[in-house]
Amino acid sequence: MVRAGLTAERVTLAGADLADEVGLDQVTMSQVARRLGVRDASLYTHVRGLEDLRGRIALLAADEKTVRIAEATAGYAGRDALVAFADSWREYAHRHPGRYMATQTPIAIDPELAAAAPGPRRAVELTYGMLRGYGLAEPDLTDAVRLLRSTFHGFVALEAAGAFAHQRSPQHSWLRALDALHTLLEHWPPSREGNPS
Repeated sequence: MVRAGLTAERVTLAGADLADEVGLDQVTMSQVARRLGVRDASLYTHVRGLEDLRGRIALLAADEKTVRIAEATAGYAGRDALVAFADSWREYAHRHPGRYMATQTPIAIDPELAAAAPGPRRAVELTYGMLRGYGLAEPDLTDAVRLLRSTFHGFVALEAAGAFAHQRSPQHSWLRALDALHTLLEHWPPSREGNPS
C-alpha cells in the first residue's frame, strides 16, 4: 500500500537528498524507499524507475541552481555579473554535489517533464543574457557558453576531488580564473570559421 502523501515530488526530493549524501551513481530505488519508509514497489506508482528518478533529480537541480544564479546576478552586468554567476554555480556544486552531478551527466529525461520544467530554458537565457552584455553574438555566444561551462565544471570537479594540493588557496585561483575569463570576454578573438582546426 502506498503511504499517504507520497508523490513524485517527495520521491524526487528524497532521491536528490540521498544523491547529495552518497553520490548520484550510488542512489538506488531501494535506498529511496527506505528513506521514505515505504516498500520499493510503492515508488513505481510515482516514478517509472531509477533512470526516470535521475531525470527528475536533474530537472529539480536545474531549477534550483537557476533560481540561485538569477537572484545572484539580478541588476549586475559585465564582470560583476560573471562573478556572481560563477560563484552561485560553484556554491551550488559544493552544497549539493549529487544534485549538481545530475545537471552535468547525460540522463534520459521524459520529454514532457523536460518541456514543462523552466530550469534548463531559464539557465540558457541567463547565460546568454550575461554574455550579450559583453557584446557577443552567435556563433561566439555558443562558444563562450561552452568555455564558461567547461571552466566552471572543471574547476569544481577538480576541487571536489581534492585535486588542488598546492598550498595556494583554490579561492585565489578561482578569482584569478574569473579575472582571466572577464578579460577574454571583453576581448573575444575574431572567428576562424574557415579554419576550425
